[in-house]
Amino acid sequence: MASSHQLKNFDVFLSFRGEDVRHGFVSHLHKALTQQGIQTFIDDNLPRGENISEELLKVIENSSASIIVFSKNYASSSWCLDELAKIIECSKKVLPVFYQVDPSEVRKQIGDFGNKLTELEKKIEDKTKVQRWRDALSEAANISGWDDKNSCNESELVQKIVEEILNFEFIQMPSNVATMQLVGINSHIEALTTLLDIESNDVRMVGITGLGGIGKTTIAKAIYNSFSNHFKAKSFVENVREWSKTEEGKICLQEALLKGISEDKNLRVSTIYEGITRINRILRLKKVLIILDDVDNVEQIETLLGQCEGFAFGSRIILTTRYQSLLVNRNGLSTYDYGVKELDEDEAIEIFRKHAFPRNEVPEDYLELEKQAISYAKGLPLALKVMGRDLCEKTIHEWDDALDCYKKNPPKDIQNILKRSYEGLPENEKNIFLDIACFFKGYDMSYNMIKDVLKACGLNPVYGIRNLIDKCLLTIDQDNYYLSMHDLLQQMGMDIVRQEAPLKPEERSRLRCYKEALDVLTEDMGSDKIRSIILWPPKSEQVKVQIKAQFCKMKNLRLLLIRNVHCCNGPVECLPNGLSLLDWREYPFSSWPSTFFP
Repeated sequence: MASSHQLKNFDVFLSFRGEDVRHGFVSHLHKALTQQGIQTFIDDNLPRGENISEELLKVIENSSASIIVFSKNYASSSWCLDELAKIIECSKKVLPVFYQVDPSEVRKQIGDFGNKLTELEKKIEDKTKVQRWRDALSEAANISGWDDKNSCNESELVQKIVEEILNFEFIQMPSNVATMQLVGINSHIEALTTLLDIESNDVRMVGITGLGGIGKTTIAKAIYNSFSNHFKAKSFVENVREWSKTEEGKICLQEALLKGISEDKNLRVSTIYEGITRINRILRLKKVLIILDDVDNVEQIETLLGQCEGFAFGSRIILTTRYQSLLVNRNGLSTYDYGVKELDEDEAIEIFRKHAFPRNEVPEDYLELEKQAISYAKGLPLALKVMGRDLCEKTIHEWDDALDCYKKNPPKDIQNILKRSYEGLPENEKNIFLDIACFFKGYDMSYNMIKDVLKACGLNPVYGIRNLIDKCLLTIDQDNYYLSMHDLLQQMGMDIVRQEAPLKPEERSRLRCYKEALDVLTEDMGSDKIRSIILWPPKSEQVKVQIKAQFCKMKNLRLLLIRNVHCCNGPVECLPNGLSLLDWREYPFSSWPSTFFP
């Protein structure tokens, strides 16, 4: 049976101990890989001899990567160990999976795993071969991989491995496979095909823009796979923002780019200046397809592309970024912005089910909770994937509890991605973002009115709001009338404020939860840290409160909204003079406090 494989190159070679994992974990992994269009070799019960066949050695040599599933009996098989030694010898991408075995036992050949090898060693006369096995085990176990103890379940582990493989540049899925497997990718490819206009001889830069977790990198990879065969010189450079934090990282990025667009795959760069010089020399001579993934400032572009001048005719540059302003016209370069929108409901359901119900069977009693999860994500692919994996194989009661928990404490995997854009903001823009998240979102007020109020608060809203829109943290309608913000960004903003004083609402800068605002006023716990308050309970609550001098302590209060509240006492004695907005429609008294001069 080996002969059926011998002439074929594979993306991935699977090495495993059949008796341990063939009919469980490995069969699920193999199915998931092949469903994604990844050409994966599995031995199909090849007849075993004392020595591994030449055909199988050739398959290992010709595979782009290997996944080694270490299990309890792996070291009892000379066949598996020969495969491992060959895999390490080939020095290609190796991904170890430690399945029900401790990585340290593999690394040091101790414990039950080590005992299996010791027993096998007694039968082997060639001690050099045994040492080669031991060296290979140590080397493989030192490679970053997966320990099944760190995953909630097998389906989650399989999904992580598949996603890692899909990130490899050598996985060149045909465009039709990408289209079949990536939800909603068709419309993105069609739109970007028009913007890229590959047949045109001009030079184009296209930005794929949108908030974190919207799927920019996924779309860029699909485009790369669809169009890379039109270019002899091409490169997909990932994680530009992260690698650009150090000079060594910038040089690594330059080397990665050069290896894709030059003939020399082993070149080395000594300085950033040398790297730019070599890159620019090639860019003038060759038609290139270059994708720079996760770019957040001009310096990163210039480190890799210089001043963006002198590209060979027909070249295409694609950036994935959260910052639309990076696409300003550069030295006559034609620039285009493709803003990625949230998924529609059908696409959101499809992505969520792929992760929450991998067997494509959705129990009827889960449908209502599924709707809640879809609604919470508001079309953000990252949120749908994170929640789907988290809820996979959970009981209906666990789903109900988890969804309630998400509303109070957003999953960290989502928050960390979204927070990246916020953390780099100057104070002016951070305050504007938090004011919109904690006060203005959901409040019927035009952009111009919000701008005037924020200016009265001592902020610079014209400049700040424009930058927040540029960073995909805010959106504005076509008429420049209404500002908007994704619900998960709002939740992130509210969580940032909550973390100012998790257990003491009175020490936070903004109060939006009406129960917390009510407690602060009822208990007279206000402080000069509070900048805004919304006290707006549902009408059905019939909230009553005594408000007299509580606001005297809130000298920095700038925004106050009170609705659906009945004041059951005499006149309010104090309001801060620094208020820039006061909306108290049911104010029950005929006059404001005598000391109130806003």
